[in-house]
Amino acid sequence: MPKGKIIKALSGFYYVLDEKKLIQCRGRGVFRKNKITPLVGDYVEYQAENDREGYIMEILPRENELIRPPISNVDQAILLFSAKEPDFSTALLDRFLVLVEGSGIIPVICVTKMDLLQNNEIDIIESYVNDYRNIGYEVFLTSSKMHEGVNIILEKLKGKTSVFAGQSGVGKSSLLNAINPDLSIKTDDISTHLGRGRHTTRHVELIEIANGEGLVADTPGFSSLDFDELDAEQLGNCFPEMESRKSDCKFRGCLHLNEPKCAVKMAVQKKEIPDYRYQHYLQFLQEIKDRKPRY
Repeated sequence: MPKGKIIKALSGFYYVLDEKKLIQCRGRGVFRKNKITPLVGDYVEYQAENDREGYIMEILPRENELIRPPISNVDQAILLFSAKEPDFSTALLDRFLVLVEGSGIIPVICVTKMDLLQNNEIDIIESYVNDYRNIGYEVFLTSSKMHEGVNIILEKLKGKTSVFAGQSGVGKSSLLNAINPDLSIKTDDISTHLGRGRHTTRHVELIEIANGEGLVADTPGFSSLDFDELDAEQLGNCFPEMESRKSDCKFRGCLHLNEPKCAVKMAVQKKEIPDYRYQHYLQFLQEIKDRKPRY
């Protein structure tokens, strides 16, 4: 049975890319019966009625899944944050990093608008960049206006399915247009007000980029920045520098709050973990604890 990848879902139809062939498919009735919804990004087996139409017969196991936007099998999330206008926000970046880490997706940090910085401002940004690189994150500095770093991001997109997300007004459309001037991707930026997007997409679509070598999700990004899917015990695992030290804590299941002999708190005191990262952890932990219980 032929296999392919869903690259668009619209009005009950699923568009399956099988190499260079695009098949418009409907889902089997058994999916609805079992409350299974095919997602953009799913690898599927399909049965073709002809060269253009068919039915999805089976959804293959997913590597990962995002709820908002609804998409699966994402290789990486390109997190866009501007160096200036708006100012670089570690609090918002850490929120995105937790959401991405919690979904089992590799985050790539991209700092845009580097051309707007004065010399003293560059030092501040580079200090933050060093912190995140020391944690183990890939961080790239770009300027769409000066076309700096654009080719590096293009290379990162090859052979992968990527989503773009980040701060409002960071120049996502400028970066994507610099990567591929022919790309007609929708670029409604996400609003940080209450963590809600200004617009909701009617559908998610994967668009070919880098001469067909990569796929980019046509979506405004995360429509919610709440930690609805995370428990308090899971939060520390979304901070790599904390996750790597948890086995050294005295108590199993340590939340790194008031517990004695906590390896994470000791690392913060020794400045091995940036204090602002720990403060954001505490803030997010309180949000999760204050969350209304799900029934």
